[in-house]
Amino acid sequence: MASLTRISAPFFLLLLLICSINGVSALGIDYGQLGDNLLPPQQVVSLLRSNNISKARIFDTDPQILTAFANSDIQLIVTVENTMLSQLSNPQAAIQWVTTRIKPYLPATKITHIMIGNELDATDLLASLVSAMSSIQKALSQLGLDSHIKVSSPFSYGVMGESYPPSAGSFKSDVSDVMLQALQFLSTTKSSFWINAYPYFVYKGNSKEIPLDYVLFSNAGSSAGMTDPSSNLHYDNLLYAQVDAVIYAIKALGFDDIEVKVGETGWPSKGDDDELGAILENAALYNGNLLKRQLTNEGTPLQPTVDVYVFALFNENKKAGPSSERNFGLFQPDGTVVYNVGLTGYASATNVPPSPPSQSQTKPPITPPSY
Repeated sequence: MASLTRISAPFFLLLLLICSINGVSALGIDYGQLGDNLLPPQQVVSLLRSNNISKARIFDTDPQILTAFANSDIQLIVTVENTMLSQLSNPQAAIQWVTTRIKPYLPATKITHIMIGNELDATDLLASLVSAMSSIQKALSQLGLDSHIKVSSPFSYGVMGESYPPSAGSFKSDVSDVMLQALQFLSTTKSSFWINAYPYFVYKGNSKEIPLDYVLFSNAGSSAGMTDPSSNLHYDNLLYAQVDAVIYAIKALGFDDIEVKVGETGWPSKGDDDELGAILENAALYNGNLLKRQLTNEGTPLQPTVDVYVFALFNENKKAGPSSERNFGLFQPDGTVVYNVGLTGYASATNVPPSPPSQSQTKPPITPPSY
């Protein structure tokens, strides 16, 4: 069992104050909606603002959420659903999609990225990826929005063929052609490569070989961890090793100018009896120690800084799979906390007023056309 690194709320409040003065942004949050008992979007905005969370990602373009985020100053990443990739490969469909799903909410809602799909690793989806990315990019350019919104895609870690040691990082051979095309697009548009990385799942399947301290960021300031025999770089946690393996895989395909960001990571606070490590203490340590590092703007051994989005904002009761899948949230569906990771104010939605509706934004249609 890992030694308990205590997460002190007053310590984090001080860190957040220092970071806000210096303009350092903390981690973002993934706002999933697979629940039938979640707070309405307006109260979600209040919850985020009261906890000083300034970056969020949603997994669609829900009109009610986009409207609720207006004038909140929260940076928002939106997502094209996997089922729409083939349709949006058509340039005309892409223009119509951006015109109806994105443009009506700008600039009041601060949309910073459009993610094309989520966790793509299936051949049929990957085949449509780059053409959909290109069509959406062209649509943004034609509508004069390309200077404000970046286009990318968050990949499953399943696209990696090798990741240990990090310097041996490479993509699977059956996706290398698509990855090459995607990387060329990202390099040309100066966009980032997003990866979803979960040390929890690695530990769950390899607990006898991987120390818990290493996956929970509990080795800070010590020589524990692993040293890459080729690069001689030292890693005190698994997430950074995973990120750097992706960087090496990108470099192996000839690209040195693409930043890697983490679209999802997290740890479940509860699981089934056979889900090793899925307990509240480990979740608090993982996300709390990660937040601590984000607040100091820490990067990996290969990359000076790394943006990270934590999955998830809420426990979502409609997610399929084992119990852990429904217990990744920092908050319960009603906005009460699951555990304290040191967020500013550490407020629950039950004790903050809802954000006022935007008065400067024309209300768009609630049900956009599907393509």
